Amino acid sequence: MLDEIKEIDAVIAAVPDHTHAVISAAAMRAGKHILCEKPLTHDLRESRTLRQLAREFKVVTQMGNQGTASEAFRRAVEVLWSGALGTIREVHVWNTGGGSGPRLLPKGEESIPQTLSWDVWLGPAAERPFHSQWLNWHGWRDFATGNLGNWASHTMNVVFKGLKIDALWDTEKPLPLADRTIRVKAEVSEIVTEAFPRWEIIRYDVPPRGPLPRVQVTWFNGPGQAPGREQIESLMGKKLDWGDAGDKKWADHAGCLLVGTKGMLHSTGHNASFSLLPDADFKEFKFPDPVLPRGRGHEQEWLDACRGGAAPMSSFEYASRLTEFNLLGNVATQFDGQLDFDPVELKIANNEKANAALGREYRKGWSLQM
Repeated sequence: MLDEIKEIDAVIAAVPDHTHAVISAAAMRAGKHILCEKPLTHDLRESRTLRQLAREFKVVTQMGNQGTASEAFRRAVEVLWSGALGTIREVHVWNTGGGSGPRLLPKGEESIPQTLSWDVWLGPAAERPFHSQWLNWHGWRDFATGNLGNWASHTMNVVFKGLKIDALWDTEKPLPLADRTIRVKAEVSEIVTEAFPRWEIIRYDVPPRGPLPRVQVTWFNGPGQAPGREQIESLMGKKLDWGDAGDKKWADHAGCLLVGTKGMLHSTGHNASFSLLPDADFKEFKFPDPVLPRGRGHEQEWLDACRGGAAPMSSFEYASRLTEFNLLGNVATQFDGQLDFDPVELKIANNEKANAALGREYRKGWSLQM
Protein backbone atom coordinates (compact mmCIF):
# COMPACT_ATOMS: atom_id res chain seq x y z
CA MET A 1 0.00 0.00 0.00
CA LEU A 2 2.77 2.43 0.92
CA ASP A 3 4.57 1.63 -2.33
CA GLU A 4 1.48 1.98 -4.51
CA ILE A 5 -0.41 4.95 -3.02
CA LYS A 6 1.95 7.91 -2.95
CA GLU A 7 -0.74 10.31 -1.72
CA ILE A 8 -0.66 8.82 1.78
CA ASP A 9 0.68 11.35 4.31
CA ALA A 10 0.12 9.49 7.55
CA VAL A 11 -0.74 6.04 8.91
CA ILE A 12 -2.73 4.79 11.90
CA ALA A 13 -1.88 1.32 13.22
CA ALA A 14 -4.74 -0.22 15.20
CA VAL A 15 -4.18 -3.96 14.84
CA PRO A 16 -3.10 -6.75 17.25
CA ASP A 17 -0.03 -5.91 19.33
CA HIS A 18 2.39 -8.24 17.56
CA THR A 19 2.26 -6.30 14.26
CA HIS A 20 2.40 -2.76 15.66
CA ALA A 21 6.15 -2.50 15.20
CA VAL A 22 6.43 -3.74 11.61
CA ILE A 23 3.66 -1.41 10.45
CA SER A 24 5.08 1.59 12.31
CA ALA A 25 8.60 0.90 11.04
CA ALA A 26 7.41 0.57 7.43
CA ALA A 27 5.48 3.82 7.69
CA MET A 28 8.44 5.75 9.09
CA ARG A 29 10.83 4.35 6.50
CA ALA A 30 8.40 5.56 3.83
CA GLY A 31 8.44 9.03 5.39
CA LYS A 32 4.88 8.81 6.73
CA HIS A 33 3.68 10.17 10.04
CA ILE A 34 2.41 7.40 12.32
CA LEU A 35 -0.07 7.07 15.18
CA CYS A 36 0.24 3.59 16.70
CA GLU A 37 -2.29 2.32 19.20
CA LYS A 38 -1.14 1.19 22.63
CA PRO A 39 0.89 -0.64 23.54
CA LEU A 40 3.48 0.72 21.16
CA THR A 41 5.03 -2.69 20.56
CA HIS A 42 4.95 -6.34 21.52
CA ASP A 43 8.36 -6.32 23.22
CA LEU A 44 11.09 -4.00 24.47
CA ARG A 45 13.53 -4.37 21.57
CA GLU A 46 10.81 -3.37 19.12
CA SER A 47 10.15 -0.22 21.16
CA ARG A 48 13.83 0.69 21.13
CA THR A 49 13.98 0.23 17.35
CA LEU A 50 10.92 2.43 16.77
CA ARG A 51 12.44 5.21 18.87
CA GLN A 52 15.61 5.06 16.80
CA LEU A 53 13.65 5.09 13.52
CA ALA A 54 11.56 8.06 14.66
CA ARG A 55 14.76 10.00 15.33
CA GLU A 56 16.25 8.96 12.00
CA PHE A 57 13.29 9.74 9.75
CA LYS A 58 12.00 12.75 11.71
CA VAL A 59 8.31 12.00 11.16
CA VAL A 60 5.51 12.84 13.59
CA THR A 61 4.77 9.93 15.93
CA GLN A 62 2.32 9.20 18.71
CA MET A 63 1.10 6.25 20.77
CA GLY A 64 -2.63 5.90 21.37
CA ASN A 65 -2.84 6.29 25.13
CA GLN A 66 -5.55 8.93 24.85
CA GLY A 67 -5.59 10.02 28.49
CA THR A 68 -2.28 11.82 27.85
CA ALA A 69 -4.18 14.63 26.12
CA SER A 70 -6.71 15.09 28.91
CA GLU A 71 -6.74 18.14 31.16
CA ALA A 72 -6.72 15.81 34.17
CA PHE A 73 -3.51 14.02 33.11
CA ARG A 74 -1.60 17.23 32.52
CA ARG A 75 -2.85 18.85 35.69
CA ALA A 76 -2.00 15.73 37.74
CA VAL A 77 1.54 15.73 36.33
CA GLU A 78 1.89 19.40 37.26
CA VAL A 79 0.73 18.65 40.81
CA LEU A 80 3.35 15.92 41.10
CA TRP A 81 6.09 18.11 39.65
CA SER A 82 5.17 20.92 42.05
CA GLY A 83 6.04 18.84 45.11
CA ALA A 84 2.63 19.52 46.67
CA LEU A 85 2.33 15.89 47.80
CA GLY A 86 5.75 15.87 49.44
CA THR A 87 8.18 13.01 48.96
CA ILE A 88 6.78 10.04 47.02
CA ARG A 89 8.42 6.68 47.65
CA GLU A 90 5.40 4.39 47.21
CA VAL A 91 3.10 3.88 44.21
CA HIS A 92 0.39 1.30 43.54
CA VAL A 93 -1.07 0.61 40.09
CA TRP A 94 -3.81 -1.96 39.57
CA ASN A 95 -6.14 -3.69 37.16
CA THR A 96 -8.70 -6.38 37.94
CA GLY A 97 -8.46 -8.16 34.60
CA GLY A 98 -5.88 -10.86 35.27
CA GLY A 99 -4.98 -13.54 32.77
CA SER A 100 -6.23 -16.97 31.86
CA GLY A 101 -3.51 -18.99 33.54
CA PRO A 102 -2.28 -22.12 31.73
CA ARG A 103 -3.98 -22.77 28.36
CA LEU A 104 -3.81 -25.68 26.00
CA LEU A 105 -2.40 -24.73 22.63
CA PRO A 106 -4.81 -25.11 19.70
CA LYS A 107 -4.52 -28.52 18.06
CA GLY A 108 -4.99 -29.43 14.44
CA GLU A 109 -5.59 -27.12 11.51
CA GLU A 110 -8.73 -25.35 10.31
CA SER A 111 -9.59 -23.95 6.90
CA ILE A 112 -8.51 -20.35 6.49
CA PRO A 113 -11.51 -18.04 5.90
CA GLN A 114 -11.55 -16.42 2.45
CA THR A 115 -11.63 -13.01 4.14
CA LEU A 116 -8.36 -13.60 6.02
CA SER A 117 -4.75 -13.48 4.87
CA TRP A 118 -3.27 -15.74 7.53
CA ASP A 119 0.32 -14.96 6.52
CA VAL A 120 -0.22 -11.20 6.90
CA TRP A 121 -2.18 -11.58 10.15
CA LEU A 122 0.53 -13.82 11.60
CA GLY A 123 3.15 -11.23 10.70
CA PRO A 124 6.53 -11.70 12.42
CA ALA A 125 5.21 -14.30 14.90
CA ALA A 126 6.36 -17.90 14.60
CA GLU A 127 4.84 -20.03 11.82
CA ARG A 128 1.88 -22.24 12.77
CA PRO A 129 -1.19 -23.77 11.11
CA PHE A 130 -4.32 -21.65 11.12
CA HIS A 131 -6.73 -22.21 13.98
CA SER A 132 -9.52 -19.81 14.92
CA GLN A 133 -8.47 -19.93 18.60
CA TRP A 134 -5.37 -17.90 17.73
CA LEU A 135 -7.65 -15.04 16.67
CA ASN A 136 -8.67 -14.62 20.31
CA TRP A 137 -5.25 -13.03 20.42
CA HIS A 138 -5.47 -11.05 23.67
CA GLY A 139 -4.89 -14.23 25.68
CA TRP A 140 -1.71 -15.42 23.93
CA ARG A 141 1.79 -14.07 24.67
CA ASP A 142 2.81 -14.59 21.03
CA PHE A 143 0.36 -11.89 19.94
CA ALA A 144 -0.59 -9.84 23.02
CA THR A 145 0.98 -8.05 25.97
CA GLY A 146 -1.51 -8.73 28.76
CA ASN A 147 -2.85 -5.95 30.93
CA LEU A 148 0.59 -4.37 31.24
CA GLY A 149 0.29 -3.55 27.54
CA ASN A 150 -3.47 -3.22 27.31
CA TRP A 151 -3.99 -1.09 30.42
CA ALA A 152 -0.74 0.05 32.01
CA SER A 153 -0.11 2.05 28.82
CA HIS A 154 -2.88 4.26 30.21
CA THR A 155 -2.78 3.79 33.98
CA MET A 156 1.01 3.84 34.50
CA ASN A 157 1.35 6.96 32.36
CA VAL A 158 0.86 9.60 35.07
CA VAL A 159 3.26 7.68 37.33
CA PHE A 160 5.96 7.43 34.67
CA LYS A 161 5.77 11.08 33.60
CA GLY A 162 4.82 12.61 36.93
CA LEU A 163 7.77 10.97 38.73
CA LYS A 164 10.13 11.57 35.78
CA ILE A 165 11.02 7.89 35.48
CA ASP A 166 11.65 8.45 31.76
CA ALA A 167 14.80 10.41 32.73
CA LEU A 168 16.55 7.08 33.45
CA TRP A 169 16.58 6.46 29.67
CA ASP A 170 18.60 9.63 29.00
CA THR A 171 21.51 8.87 26.66
CA GLU A 172 22.92 12.40 26.38
CA LYS A 173 24.00 12.50 30.02
CA PRO A 174 23.48 8.91 31.19
CA LEU A 175 23.69 8.14 34.87
CA PRO A 176 26.27 5.58 36.02
CA LEU A 177 25.01 2.02 35.64
CA ALA A 178 24.42 1.51 39.36
CA ASP A 179 22.37 4.72 39.52
CA ARG A 180 20.11 3.96 36.56
CA THR A 181 19.41 0.25 37.09
CA ILE A 182 15.73 -0.62 37.56
CA ARG A 183 15.19 -3.76 39.64
CA VAL A 184 12.02 -5.70 39.01
CA LYS A 185 10.61 -8.82 40.61
CA ALA A 186 7.31 -10.60 39.99
CA GLU A 187 5.09 -12.78 42.14
CA VAL A 188 2.57 -14.71 40.07
CA SER A 189 -0.20 -17.27 40.45
CA GLU A 190 1.90 -19.50 38.18
CA ILE A 191 4.58 -19.03 35.54
CA VAL A 192 2.87 -19.27 32.16
CA THR A 193 4.85 -19.07 28.93
CA GLU A 194 2.08 -19.33 26.33
CA ALA A 195 -0.49 -17.10 28.10
CA PHE A 196 -0.60 -14.80 31.15
CA PRO A 197 -0.87 -15.64 34.87
CA ARG A 198 -4.25 -15.42 36.59
CA TRP A 199 -2.80 -12.77 38.92
CA GLU A 200 0.52 -11.00 39.22
CA ILE A 201 2.26 -8.59 41.58
CA ILE A 202 5.24 -6.85 40.00
CA ARG A 203 7.50 -4.60 42.03
CA TYR A 204 9.65 -2.08 40.21
CA ASP A 205 12.45 -0.62 42.34
CA VAL A 206 13.16 2.69 40.60
CA PRO A 207 16.38 4.56 41.50
CA PRO A 208 16.50 8.32 42.24
CA ARG A 209 16.02 10.79 39.38
CA GLY A 210 17.83 14.00 40.29
CA PRO A 211 16.19 15.31 43.48
CA LEU A 212 13.41 12.69 43.30
CA PRO A 213 14.05 9.76 45.69
CA ARG A 214 14.01 6.04 45.05
CA VAL A 215 10.44 4.82 44.61
CA GLN A 216 8.79 1.41 44.55
CA VAL A 217 6.09 1.05 41.93
CA THR A 218 3.90 -2.00 42.53
CA TRP A 219 1.61 -3.37 39.81
CA PHE A 220 -1.32 -5.53 40.97
CA ASN A 221 -3.26 -7.41 38.29
CA GLY A 222 -5.95 -9.97 39.00
CA PRO A 223 -9.65 -10.54 39.64
CA GLY A 224 -11.77 -10.33 42.78
CA GLN A 225 -9.82 -10.47 46.01
CA ALA A 226 -6.45 -10.42 44.30
CA PRO A 227 -3.40 -9.71 46.51
CA GLY A 228 -2.87 -6.00 47.09
CA ARG A 229 -6.47 -4.88 47.32
CA GLU A 230 -6.58 -4.56 51.11
CA GLN A 231 -3.37 -2.54 51.16
CA ILE A 232 -4.67 -0.04 48.59
CA GLU A 233 -8.06 0.28 50.32
CA SER A 234 -6.36 0.86 53.66
CA LEU A 235 -4.30 3.71 52.23
CA MET A 236 -7.29 5.28 50.45
CA GLY A 237 -9.63 4.85 53.40
CA LYS A 238 -12.42 3.36 51.29
CA LYS A 239 -13.47 0.21 49.48
CA LEU A 240 -12.63 -0.05 45.79
CA ASP A 241 -15.59 -0.56 43.49
CA TRP A 242 -14.65 -3.86 41.88
CA GLY A 243 -18.28 -4.74 41.24
CA ASP A 244 -18.79 -5.60 44.89
CA ALA A 245 -18.56 -2.25 46.69
CA GLY A 246 -19.85 1.32 46.32
CA ASP A 247 -22.13 1.63 43.30
CA LYS A 248 -21.00 -1.83 42.11
CA LYS A 249 -20.26 -0.47 38.64
CA TRP A 250 -16.56 -1.41 38.51
CA ALA A 251 -15.59 2.27 38.67
CA ASP A 252 -12.25 1.33 40.27
CA HIS A 253 -11.38 -1.69 38.12
CA ALA A 254 -8.16 0.13 37.14
CA GLY A 255 -6.27 2.97 38.75
CA CYS A 256 -3.16 4.16 40.50
CA LEU A 257 -2.32 5.66 43.87
CA LEU A 258 0.80 7.76 44.47
CA VAL A 259 1.56 8.05 48.20
CA GLY A 260 3.44 11.15 49.36
CA THR A 261 4.44 12.49 52.75
CA LYS A 262 1.91 15.35 52.39
CA GLY A 263 -0.92 13.59 50.57
CA MET A 264 -1.91 11.11 47.87
CA LEU A 265 -3.01 11.29 44.25
CA HIS A 266 -5.52 8.75 42.94
CA SER A 267 -6.02 8.54 39.18
CA THR A 268 -8.47 6.37 37.27
CA GLY A 269 -7.65 3.76 34.64
CA HIS A 270 -7.16 6.09 31.66
CA ASN A 271 -5.63 8.90 33.77
CA ALA A 272 -8.53 11.04 32.54
CA SER A 273 -9.60 12.01 36.08
CA PHE A 274 -7.92 12.21 39.46
CA SER A 275 -8.44 13.23 43.07
CA LEU A 276 -6.17 14.35 45.89
CA LEU A 277 -6.44 12.51 49.20
CA PRO A 278 -7.37 12.80 52.00
CA ASP A 279 -10.25 14.92 50.74
CA ALA A 280 -10.31 17.14 53.84
CA ASP A 281 -6.68 18.16 53.38
CA PHE A 282 -7.20 19.45 49.84
CA LYS A 283 -10.52 21.31 50.01
CA GLU A 284 -8.75 24.67 49.65
CA PHE A 285 -5.94 23.39 47.43
CA LYS A 286 -4.66 25.85 44.83
CA PHE A 287 -3.42 24.05 41.75
CA PRO A 288 -0.02 25.08 40.41
CA ASP A 289 0.16 27.29 37.36
CA PRO A 290 0.11 25.26 34.09
CA VAL A 291 3.50 24.39 32.64
CA LEU A 292 2.40 21.75 30.13
CA PRO A 293 0.70 22.69 26.86
CA ARG A 294 -3.00 21.95 26.42
CA GLY A 295 -4.29 20.38 23.21
CA ARG A 296 -7.55 19.75 21.39
CA GLY A 297 -7.62 16.01 21.99
CA HIS A 298 -5.21 13.13 21.48
CA GLU A 299 -5.75 12.41 17.80
CA GLN A 300 -6.13 16.11 17.00
CA GLU A 301 -2.82 16.81 18.70
CA TRP A 302 -1.17 14.32 16.33
CA LEU A 303 -2.91 15.82 13.29
CA ASP A 304 -1.87 19.31 14.31
CA ALA A 305 1.74 18.09 14.59
CA CYS A 306 1.52 16.49 11.14
CA ARG A 307 0.60 19.95 9.83
CA GLY A 308 3.64 21.53 11.45
CA GLY A 309 2.55 21.99 15.07
CA ALA A 310 4.32 20.96 18.26
CA ALA A 311 5.28 17.32 18.78
CA PRO A 312 2.63 15.21 20.58
CA MET A 313 3.30 14.53 24.25
CA SER A 314 3.09 10.77 23.69
CA SER A 315 5.50 10.74 20.75
CA PHE A 316 7.59 7.61 20.28
CA GLU A 317 10.50 9.35 22.04
CA TYR A 318 8.46 9.22 25.26
CA ALA A 319 6.00 6.38 24.56
CA SER A 320 8.75 3.88 23.76
CA ARG A 321 10.26 4.43 27.20
CA LEU A 322 6.90 3.96 28.93
CA THR A 323 6.33 0.79 26.88
CA GLU A 324 9.74 -0.62 27.79
CA PHE A 325 9.04 0.02 31.48
CA ASN A 326 5.65 -1.66 31.35
CA LEU A 327 6.66 -4.65 29.24
CA LEU A 328 9.66 -5.29 31.48
CA GLY A 329 7.03 -6.59 33.89
CA ASN A 330 5.90 -9.18 31.34
CA VAL A 331 9.47 -10.45 31.18
CA ALA A 332 9.64 -10.63 34.98
CA THR A 333 6.51 -12.81 35.20
CA GLN A 334 8.35 -15.56 33.31
CA PHE A 335 11.33 -15.84 35.65
CA ASP A 336 12.03 -16.37 39.34
CA GLY A 337 14.03 -13.79 41.20
CA GLN A 338 15.00 -10.17 40.69
CA LEU A 339 15.96 -8.79 37.27
CA ASP A 340 18.42 -5.89 36.99
CA PHE A 341 17.49 -3.78 33.96
CA ASP A 342 19.70 -1.14 32.35
CA PRO A 343 17.33 1.22 30.49
CA VAL A 344 20.13 2.92 28.54
CA GLU A 345 21.71 -0.24 27.13
CA LEU A 346 18.41 -2.18 27.03
CA LYS A 347 19.91 -5.07 28.92
CA ILE A 348 19.13 -7.35 31.85
CA ALA A 349 22.52 -7.87 33.43
CA ASN A 350 21.90 -10.75 35.80
CA ASN A 351 19.82 -13.25 33.81
CA GLU A 352 20.78 -14.26 30.25
CA LYS A 353 17.46 -15.96 29.50
CA ALA A 354 15.49 -12.94 30.69
CA ASN A 355 17.73 -10.68 28.63
CA ALA A 356 16.94 -12.77 25.53
CA ALA A 357 13.22 -12.36 26.33
CA LEU A 358 13.45 -8.59 25.79
CA GLY A 359 12.81 -9.39 22.13
CA ARG A 360 12.16 -12.33 19.88
CA GLU A 361 13.30 -13.82 16.61
CA TYR A 362 11.17 -12.75 13.65
CA ARG A 363 9.66 -15.19 11.20
CA LYS A 364 11.49 -15.43 7.86
CA GLY A 365 10.51 -12.59 5.55
CA TRP A 366 9.73 -10.11 8.35
CA SER A 367 12.09 -7.47 9.72
CA LEU A 368 12.20 -4.00 11.22
CA GLN A 369 15.42 -3.31 9.30
CA MET A 370 14.02 -3.43 5.73
